[in-house]
Amino acid sequence: MNDNDSAIHLMLGYLCVAKEAEASLVRKVEILDRFELSDKEISKICGCTIQSVSNARQERKKKQRGRKKS
Repeated sequence: MNDNDSAIHLMLGYLCVAKEAEASLVRKVEILDRFELSDKEISKICGCTIQSVSNARQERKKKQRGRKKS
């Protein structure tokens, strides 16, 4: 992917979560995961560290496991 494609990819990701400004990072990662973005791309879009994105994914998995047990 060239730089122009990468910039467009990131811009589209940003637009997907723009209306979710007050949403948690977990919710934003959930939305952006649908587009198979990398942790690095999601961290750029959300303005956080790559580790924060990884942590948000883990938190989401914990919540999903909790729902399945109920």
